[in-house]
Amino acid sequence: MIPTTQHESKFKVVFKCTFTTLDVVPYSSNGETFGNIADKVAQAGFYAVVPDFFYGDPYVVNSSRTIPEWLKTHGTDKGFEDAKTFISALKKEGIHAVGAGGFCWGGKVVVQLAKTDFTKATVLLHPSWVTLDDIKAVKVPISILAAELDNGTPPALLNQFEDALSKHKVPKTDFQSPINSAILQVKNFIKIFPKVKHGWTVRYNESDVTTVEAAKEAHKDMLLWLSKYLKKN
Repeated sequence: MIPTTQHESKFKVVFKCTFTTLDVVPYSSNGETFGNIADKVAQAGFYAVVPDFFYGDPYVVNSSRTIPEWLKTHGTDKGFEDAKTFISALKKEGIHAVGAGGFCWGGKVVVQLAKTDFTKATVLLHPSWVTLDDIKAVKVPISILAAELDNGTPPALLNQFEDALSKHKVPKTDFQSPINSAILQVKNFIKIFPKVKHGWTVRYNESDVTTVEAAKEAHKDMLLWLSKYLKKN
């Protein structure tokens, strides 16, 4: 139920939120698999975990079941509750710093986690259903790696996210060492990758050099962000 990729490190975790709704299949032969991405995370020195929040029932593209029907039993609110339970279990095992990476559906789950104290840093990759109100409530360092050609999270909305984050401040104790109660801006990084579509970091034509390179760059950016804010804890 919970496939994992492990590293010797027991002190830092990258919590990989699973995805699959619109056009992304977790273990597709075309592009990256979750296992491959988790391997990259583990090789960077983390204990990488890929929970199956869909309980073996991912959305299947072109099936008779519509996305709205599938979401009735696989909503992001349920994913958020499952994620909190899972992270709590990890912390009971001695894991003290958790980072979250969410793709598509998982982007919504991860941004919900970013409003809490469950994670120390988050990365959203071509997220779905994330709103401006979500972004305004974020408490931890957040990176958003987005596609230029994404109707769900278009560049215009990302510009609003960036503007909101530039003005958003939280108490230092919310995401750093509780030395004092200083008010600090939430650390953030938003990057729009040109000429790529929603889902490009995991689903792409391997002969498309532009998309392949953009996917590799996004994976590198994700690891740099998580390393920056997790490894100092």
